[in-house]
Amino acid sequence: MRLFGYEISRTRPPASLSPPAGTLGNGWFPVIREPFTGAWQQNQEITAPSALAYFAVYGCVTLIATDIGKLALRLVAQDDDGIWQETTNPAYSPVLRKPNRYQTIVKFVEQWITSKLTWGNAYVLKQRDGRGVVSALYVLDPARVSVLIAPDGAVYYSLKRDDLTGVSDGDVVVPAKEIIHDPMICLFHPLVGVTPLYACGQAAQQGLTIQTTSEKFFQAGSRPGGVLTAPGEINDEQAARLKTRWESGYSGANSGRVAVLGFGMKYEPMTVNAADSQLIEQLQWSAQQVCTAYHVPPALLDLPGAGNVTDLEALLVKYHSQCLQSLLVNFEAALDEGLELNAPFGTEFDIDDLLWMVTSTKTKAAAEAIGAGAMSPNEARFKYFGLGPVDGGESCYLQQQNFSLSALKQRDSNDPFSKPEPAPAATPATPVAEPEPVPDPAADEQKFIATLAKSLEGLSYAA
Repeated sequence: MRLFGYEISRTRPPASLSPPAGTLGNGWFPVIREPFTGAWQQNQEITAPSALAYFAVYGCVTLIATDIGKLALRLVAQDDDGIWQETTNPAYSPVLRKPNRYQTIVKFVEQWITSKLTWGNAYVLKQRDGRGVVSALYVLDPARVSVLIAPDGAVYYSLKRDDLTGVSDGDVVVPAKEIIHDPMICLFHPLVGVTPLYACGQAAQQGLTIQTTSEKFFQAGSRPGGVLTAPGEINDEQAARLKTRWESGYSGANSGRVAVLGFGMKYEPMTVNAADSQLIEQLQWSAQQVCTAYHVPPALLDLPGAGNVTDLEALLVKYHSQCLQSLLVNFEAALDEGLELNAPFGTEFDIDDLLWMVTSTKTKAAAEAIGAGAMSPNEARFKYFGLGPVDGGESCYLQQQNFSLSALKQRDSNDPFSKPEPAPAATPATPVAEPEPVPDPAADEQKFIATLAKSLEGLSYAA
């Protein structure tokens, strides 16, 4: 079997392949959840396209996907100190810069995450070059992919025709090594991810129903329906004629006109109005249920009643830890395995692009990092301000009064807080006799000659 001109399977797949069994069955049926048994037969099922029409679902999915898409996806390598540093490699870097012929890396990541959030599974097809190295990646339509399991436990994927991604033949079965499968939380089967819409689909459907009912309500002039009652009996023909006359004369565009009733007829409203039904509160509740399922703080969607955000950085940290971090870690792990990265290489998102800080906070963080000796000035300039290095800024600095723990331990081992014992009285030193000089005949002879010459100075002799 060949795909993209590359042999993707050297052996034929087993003849007996079956989808994973579980509570959700195959897990790829377009119906996410039925509000009641047989609802899909009455066109009342909850599907991904219908749920995405609700503003809260659309807001959560697009917020998460675009936030992850804007993070820089880097190829990193682990050095001898165990620190991951950004690097390049001719085998891996090209596909991370341009994953396929029609998408940038940003749109590729967004589609991956969107597929996972709406369908519960992201499937990515690999394209290899002549060396067998992954040269392109294509996010598949989850509705066109099915997982199949062989009797020996091997996993295969059945792909339906998709000309954009290069699957030109229908029902192509490929082995698991040619697919990157990134599922959401697997509640029922290890190969079947469950979308958050499974938990919030009914809330989304309720919100859509409220909006539809509200639209009809305001089309009727914001006036509820009611009942026309007569003091006596009327036949069906009379009732139909009165109903038609009332609807044509006093509903829709004619709502609000003055009605003239005779023969003792009376109009009595039946349904509750928007205020009595707490329309806004119901919409807020359904939107908050969607946010809960997606782990998105309601304040990030600017929902009414979410409260004023006084600390945006703390809110973003919460958003990252509770919502994005799991998606990021799973993305990186699936991509590392899919690209078949060998040690010491890996992929990593730069979350600094998400956790933006205001200038005062960045300045304070940089000053504290430099003052504590955790960063050099050049490192802090680059991390917090994106500035280049300066001369002399490559060293870490620490004030002199700081001592290492080993130095303090050595000092404390000498019991520095004990009182010193008084010093003993000084004992006078015993004089040491000078040794007698050793006679030197040559020196004595020179001394004698000098003395004699001095005594003969000034003497004269007669011839």
